[in-house]
Formats: sequence, structure tokens, C-alpha cells
Amino acid sequence: MAKNSCPIIVSLVEIILFTIISNAASSTDVISTICPKTSNPPFCSNLLKSSGITNIKGLAVYTLNLTHTNAQKSLTLANSLAKTTTNPQLKQRYSSCAESYDEVVGDIENAQKNLAIGDFNVVNIVTSGAMTEIDDCQDKFVQPPKDTSLLLKNGKTLNDICSIILVVSNLL
Repeated sequence: MAKNSCPIIVSLVEIILFTIISNAASSTDVISTICPKTSNPPFCSNLLKSSGITNIKGLAVYTLNLTHTNAQKSLTLANSLAKTTTNPQLKQRYSSCAESYDEVVGDIENAQKNLAIGDFNVVNIVTSGAMTEIDDCQDKFVQPPKDTSLLLKNGKTLNDICSIILVVSNLL
């Protein structure tokens, strides 16, 4: 009986190894397909590798959820900065950014709903709209006074994630 079970065990080990290798290969394939087309390929590669997700739809859900969470944090930060800053120019800029990030949150929620129903074109359109809103906020700080908060860094990160969403939604 032991002689007959050996080939089964070997076959099982081969299947497990094949599965592990194919998942690693498909993860690399997905990353090499998506990331070169984004605005920040190294960021994309690190983000997608860390997600552990290897299918396109799963990556769409993951990146939209991540964008939503980070957009809400940026909205909270912009509101807080608008309330606490004493500089009138910065107060106005932060208030305007809060409005922009409120739009971003709405756009991403819209994208999440459209992803769920399979309308990938709308996912792309509203994600582009979110990027425009983020850019509108970023543009407010081209002139002095300088923003010393994390708001601009957060906006750059959000745009980088949205860039991934655009590529992913085009592949769906």
C-alpha cells in the first residue's frame, strides 16, 4: 500500500508546486502588464506586489478601496487644516481642497458601484474625474505660502493609485 501512495504524494506535491509557481508567474505577468502604463511604475509595482492579488478585477476592487480610504483621509486632513490654519490664503486653499476631496470621495464611490455592475468605462471616466479634482487641489499650492502638511504628498499618492485604476479598468 505504501508503494501505491508514493506516486499520489509526489503528484500532490507537484500540483502544489505548480500552483505556487503559476501564481507567482501570473502575479509577475499582471504587474508587468499594468505598471509600465502607469504614471509611477515603481510605486505601482510595489503596491500590486504587496497586495498579493493576481487577478485584474481583484486589483480593481483593491485599488478603488485604497483610493477611497486615502481620499477620505485627505478630506479629513483638508477640513482640519482649513479650521486650524491662521493664514487666510492657506485657509481658503485648504477649504477648496476639502471641496475637491469631497468630490474625489464621491467619484470613487461611483467607480466602486460601476465596477460592481461591470460598467468599466464609467469606472475609467469617474476615476479620471477624481484625478482632475486632486490636481485642482495640488495646483492651489504652486504659489507661496507653502503647504507643510501631508496634503500634497497624499494627493500625489492618490493620483498614482488612480493611474493604476485607469490601466486596470481598461483591461477589464
